[in-house]
Amino acid sequence: MNRSNIRITGGMSDARPATAEIQEIADKVKPLLEKKTNGKYEKFEAVQYKVQVVAGLNYFIKVDVGCGCYVHLRVLRGISKENELELNGYQTNKTKNEELTYF
Repeated sequence: MNRSNIRITGGMSDARPATAEIQEIADKVKPLLEKKTNGKYEKFEAVQYKVQVVAGLNYFIKVDVGCGCYVHLRVLRGISKENELELNGYQTNKTKNEELTYF
């Protein structure tokens, strides 16, 4: 993660195209999302993300789940040695053109 893309603590970066690292984060929290939504996502392709510096990093990730539907994820990577990921929020029924915003 290139930290020069992040403006200030608490502020969100600009939206950027998803990278392999962002896809890996999305893949790791996918089972948690499926459990919370009682759903199964055949397609789960991260397409865009923003980052917010907090006590760790909040990743806001737009994920294409197929059929023109998207979900927005908020994933915290803590500052502990384990760098564990937590799915701290999600929004379903999003569209391709909806902006990633804080939630």
